[in-house]
Amino acid sequence: MSQPYFKCSDMHAYYGESYILRGVGFKLEQNELLALLGRNGAGKTTTLRSIARAQHPNLRQGEVWLNGEAIHKLPAHKAAQRGISLVPEERKIIPGLTVEENLILAQIAPPRGWPIDRIYELFPRLQERKHQIGTTLSGGEQQMLAVARALARDVALLLLDEPYEGLAPLIVKDIERVLITLKEEGMTIVLVEQNAIGALKIADRCVILEMGEVVFDGDPKDVLDSEELRREYLAL
Repeated sequence: MSQPYFKCSDMHAYYGESYILRGVGFKLEQNELLALLGRNGAGKTTTLRSIARAQHPNLRQGEVWLNGEAIHKLPAHKAAQRGISLVPEERKIIPGLTVEENLILAQIAPPRGWPIDRIYELFPRLQERKHQIGTTLSGGEQQMLAVARALARDVALLLLDEPYEGLAPLIVKDIERVLITLKEEGMTIVLVEQNAIGALKIADRCVILEMGEVVFDGDPKDVLDSEELRREYLAL
């Protein structure tokens, strides 16, 4: 039986002495988009940071595998070199650099991802603003730049933390279009989003967390069709 493209299992993670993840695990095949949902404090961001091998939280137990390699044994920069790319909620656009300089900087060290011209095809707004300082962009454009900067590297697993946060509905539609395109081109994506309905509509699978545990792992349509499930775990 073949192994899944991505797998995390039995992850137990802490912030200081606070016990956040309590055995979280799920699997993904290549080019699937998974919506990772739950109320505030459920452990969604901690899950993404644990997968990406970020310094915090402290992953005390659990395994993370990507394309047959044990990522949980690697430091964060090595996990990034293997293609795990986390786009955090705060975006972290580099101050003082233009849009294009942010992209060029992302490609200084290998492995390089998409050429910048191809990134501009996906994000025409960024091409229009390529000489503008990145931190002066609108919130939606900064989110586009954060995703574009991830694509400038060789991405195998894209982790997105609240990409729709604070964005106008038209910009959300643009981000959704980009995610659907990336999935169609073979990218594997984990999407954490408070806009649960929007995430469910473009996802192939859904995992719901509650108090650091997986309480649902299955078809997004089952969540969309279940008022009880949405009310109990997503407050919808």
